[in-house]
Parts: sequence; structure tokens; C-alpha cells
Amino acid sequence: LTANNPAPAPGFSNTGYAPGNQAPYGHPQYAAGNYYGTPGAGPYAYQAQPMGNQYGAAVPPIQNQPPGTIWMPIPPPLPNCPPGLEYLTQIDQILIHQQIELLEIFIGLESNNKYEIKNSLGQRVYFAAEDTDCCTRNCCGPARPFTMKIMDNLGHEVIRLERPLRCSSCLFPCCLQEIEVQAPPGTPVGYVVQNWHPCLPKFTIQDEKRMDILKISGPCVVCSCCEDVNFEVKSLDEVSNVGRISKQWSGFLKEAFTDTDNFGVSFPMDLDVRMKAVMLGACFLIDFMFFEGIGDSHQRTGVWQ
Repeated sequence: LTANNPAPAPGFSNTGYAPGNQAPYGHPQYAAGNYYGTPGAGPYAYQAQPMGNQYGAAVPPIQNQPPGTIWMPIPPPLPNCPPGLEYLTQIDQILIHQQIELLEIFIGLESNNKYEIKNSLGQRVYFAAEDTDCCTRNCCGPARPFTMKIMDNLGHEVIRLERPLRCSSCLFPCCLQEIEVQAPPGTPVGYVVQNWHPCLPKFTIQDEKRMDILKISGPCVVCSCCEDVNFEVKSLDEVSNVGRISKQWSGFLKEAFTDTDNFGVSFPMDLDVRMKAVMLGACFLIDFMFFEGIGDSHQRTGVWQ
């Protein structure tokens, strides 16, 4: 081990993810069937067998599916993998597109957020829908507690995110933000917990036993102005980069007149699917904390607001 090739952080294997080996973030990445990483040795390393194109069967249509939607082929069940998370064993990047709600644009009332979750080939992997009552959405705004239901292409709920009502300012370090990730619903697989810092957005990814696994660190000023905003996912010692959660610039009109956001999440191919699901939950927490607006309010730009 050398300074240029540090040891993997506890809880994941970074085989095939060393600097210089991975494709640039945002670049079209490994096509299905071409790269699946090497199984790692850590407790959160991906242990499933490599997937092949023989599983590319036709996908049964989902009810009320929008015309032209292309779903990712259904993978077979895998041992020691929560049902519905098999999709995550085949990808190292997911794209999250929030749907535009016309009700919010014209009358300023906050509606339940909905998101398409796609792979790097543009195939839909999941669909996410917020389940919050109207009073909570419009009174609590971006700080609102919520339940987020994430469904696969058969309409089955495979992941549930639970965000409790917490303080939204670092002035109250005893009651900072967190989110619980369940897969399947009712079975916690991990947590994302905000860490106190005077000026930087910092979070810890924990497993189902509340053991720290990874760290997330964002920029001091979380402002999306003509460029992406990157939150780096790092090892516990914050030396090695593991992945990235990126709020992508959507264009001036969309950014100015809506709170509809696009995100990208990248992670090692051989990271355990449970931790991939928790990183997905971290993306939604970051969206609500820093990029969600209500009415004519603007996005918040740091941990003080």
C-alpha cells in the first residue's frame, strides 16, 4: 500500500475504483454486461455473481406507465440481497430526475415530490413518490418530515425512506437531520445522519446497527449557479473518495422558476446494495435540505439556513 494507492475504507471494496481507473463523473459509463467490478472482502462488499445479458428479458408493463418509458430489465433474485435491490448490483451510477409539478408553478402550493430514477443508459430503475399530507408540506416546507416510497418496474415498493421532523440549522447540534432507509419497507438497512459543522454540510452513512461506514462532505456554499454542486462520499478517515452525489445544473429557466432538481449518484460497482440504497437516501435528504423551495422562496445556500 502506498500514498497513491491507499487501503480501502472499512465497509467497502474500491477495486476498480482507484484514481485513473474510473470513467469521469457524468461521462457515459460502463454499459450493461461489460463491467461489474470484483467482489470485495469487506462486510459491505458486493458478493453477488456477475450478471450477464442472458437476463435481458422483456419487462412486464407497469400500470399507468408513461408512453415511451424504457425500464431496466428485471434481474433475477440473488442470495443475501433484499428483494428489489438486485437492480443496484448491475450499476455504478444512478440519475435522479424530479418531475415538474404544474400546481407548484401556477399557484405556489407545494405538492408531493415525484422522481424518476434511471441508470446511465437512460433506463428507468425505480420511481419515487413522496407521501406527505398537504398541511405538513406547506407549513414545514423543505424541513418537513416525509415518507418516500421507491417502487420497482412492477409497482412493488422496494425501498422506503423515513425522515423525522428535525431542526434545519446547525445552531441546534443536538437535533440535526437524519433519514432512515428501509429495504424492504419495515426493515432498516442504514441511516444518513447530519454531523455538526459550522459551515460545511457533513453527513455520516451508517449501517442498520448504527455503525459508521462512510462520510459525505459538501461545499461551504451550496448554490447551484451554472454549474454542478458536488457532495463527495469518502472513507471514514475522509482520505479516499468512494463516490459522489451531484446536484446537476438544469438550466436557467428551470432553476429560476421551479424547485425541480436533477441529481447523479456514483458509487463503486462492488459496494453492497444496502449501502447503495442508503446513498440514494442521502441524495433525497440533501435535495430537501439545500435545494427544495416552497412558494417564492429561494434555495437555501448553507447549513446556517
